[in-house]
Amino acid sequence: MTTPGEASAADAGWATGVAAVTLFVDDIDAARTFYTTVFAKPLVHQDDVSAAFDFGTTVVNLLHTAAAPELVDPAPVAAPEAGARMVLTVGVDDVDAVCEQLAALGVKLLNGPMDRPWGIRTASFQDPSGHVWEIAH
Repeated sequence: MTTPGEASAADAGWATGVAAVTLFVDDIDAARTFYTTVFAKPLVHQDDVSAAFDFGTTVVNLLHTAAAPELVDPAPVAAPEAGARMVLTVGVDDVDAVCEQLAALGVKLLNGPMDRPWGIRTASFQDPSGHVWEIAH
């Protein structure tokens, strides 16, 4: 039995966090290089078709599109030309400073830095396979 203000295990829900995000990439070597250079996160696994990076409480797994169907079948693997369907947001202390670092690495911004109406400052860019990343403070 729970006391007022205390959540039971059932109330907490079954999803306790996002352990991993798998992004389908067309060129695993280019993607691995981009993530190693831009994010400077530890590589925790790699093989011929994947590379996984430690983003703290979440692993970002890059998986070559040729290996992706087995994860989503019978859903199709979308082509990059289909357009953005999600944005991955990373919190930073200084959006403008990170934008300068990204520019020095040759990363082109999609937008920003800008102050959003909901009170945060953001900027967005894409990885080589078209996944959109946002930095925010």
